[in-house]
Amino acid sequence: VVNKKSGMVVHPAPGNYSGTLVNALMYHCNSLSTVNTEVRPGIVHRLDKDTSGVIIVAKNDKSHLDLSNQIKNHTVKKTYVALVRGVIKENNATIDMPIGRSDKDRKKMAVTRKGKNAITHFTVLKRYKNYTYIELIIETGRTHQIRVHMNYINHPVVNDPVYGKRKLIDNTGQCLHAKE
Repeated sequence: VVNKKSGMVVHPAPGNYSGTLVNALMYHCNSLSTVNTEVRPGIVHRLDKDTSGVIIVAKNDKSHLDLSNQIKNHTVKKTYVALVRGVIKENNATIDMPIGRSDKDRKKMAVTRKGKNAITHFTVLKRYKNYTYIELIIETGRTHQIRVHMNYINHPVVNDPVYGKRKLIDNTGQCLHAKE
């Protein structure tokens, strides 16, 4: 398990061939699993570039396949924390809305009837004047799931450069962290 910093891309892709987590792993490790090809060696799941926190990496194919099956079968619990805009009134809630590619902007994801099932549970940890600090548990792992769901209920993640809708409050980065 690696603690990825915000701003780091997980694997090489157009425009990001160096400075990725995969580049760092290959420098430090003698071997990584080959399940996800040469481009994503060892990467069991991904985190968005601007999301910090824990990411699972496999050193061999057997571990990779086992971990992937655990994620697929929802036996891995993924917990995040986030600072979101606005004060959430409920102490906890579940967002059960499908997520798919946005019809308006093909680079974004959105809640859409044509999307895949996506379930996010959240609990309020602390309320501030204009923000709420929450813990989130996701049952599914859709692209940008937490960011899309929180934006959908009008509580976007603070400093989210894509779904935040507002000017960044500072340069600390997106306030979403994969806790465990």
